[in-house]
Amino acid sequence: MTVPIERTLRVSSNHLMVELLGEHDVFLKMVESAFPEVRIVARGNEVDIAASDGSGDHAKTVLDELLVLVQEGERLDADRVTRIIDLVKKDIDSPSAIFREALKVGRGKSVRPKTFGQKKYVDAVRENTLTFGIGPAGTGKTYLAMAAAVEALLEGSVKRIILSRPAVEAGERLGFLPGDLAAKVDPYLRPLYDALYEMLGPDETARLMERGTIEIAPLAYMRGRTLNDAFVVLDEAQNTSPQQMKMFLTRLGFNSKMVITGDVTQVDLDGRVESGLRVVSRVLRDITGVAFVELTGDDVIRHRIVAAIVNAYQRYEDHRIQDQTNG
Repeated sequence: MTVPIERTLRVSSNHLMVELLGEHDVFLKMVESAFPEVRIVARGNEVDIAASDGSGDHAKTVLDELLVLVQEGERLDADRVTRIIDLVKKDIDSPSAIFREALKVGRGKSVRPKTFGQKKYVDAVRENTLTFGIGPAGTGKTYLAMAAAVEALLEGSVKRIILSRPAVEAGERLGFLPGDLAAKVDPYLRPLYDALYEMLGPDETARLMERGTIEIAPLAYMRGRTLNDAFVVLDEAQNTSPQQMKMFLTRLGFNSKMVITGDVTQVDLDGRVESGLRVVSRVLRDITGVAFVELTGDDVIRHRIVAAIVNAYQRYEDHRIQDQTNG
């Protein structure tokens, strides 16, 4: 008969114990459910963890990491606990550090990565001049890029933010849409406005745009410019041609930073035109100061079924490519 190995976690106050365990011990039960071989008992200011296999170490690591968060004033919720459990199961070191990372986007406001992939992405943006965030919808690649841009502006490390998207005609020709050019391209840029409104508020966003501190423009408006002292974000870059991508990248000026985001599985270009995002990943891989971060279904921060959909489509594409290769 295998004797269970016991481990003990000591918590310094009743308040922290309540935060750690959750209402009606809901977080404790989530950890037990994730590691069925583990028995966890909370008494006073101690949590005893017993298991006859290595899962006891994993369970204690989860509780250690959750305790770090509550000690630093972070509130736990079911999503955060689930993500810590998943990260510990993947043997990611110090997973609580992911949730302690913060992009400051306004007075008392911050945006935090929620997955290991997102943390790598934020680190890459901070450490490199040019960063490519490539991954499916819902992975936060655009939102985090814009949060990094707002943080850089508020810190004074850049003087302006420039946000751009290619205005690809997806099913409708722009010439048949009502209004002037600004009205015609506005639907393509709307997601960028929405993110700014959430971070800065509509009034501050409008004020900064009126001053030219924040500029949102279609990709075509970038030709012939040199972008100095700017944080530049190109969204939906999978819908650029190789020539457009080269044009955009060569706009980079002094004391500037660029982030290019896109999903190479959702290209809306004419089938005869290769995506500039696919080409650039082959061209610039070995240049110092250029980083490529690939986000996956594990980084999707939407309804859990969205991650399942992303992964299912990825498996389908992998099988299709394998069949074509074998055929």
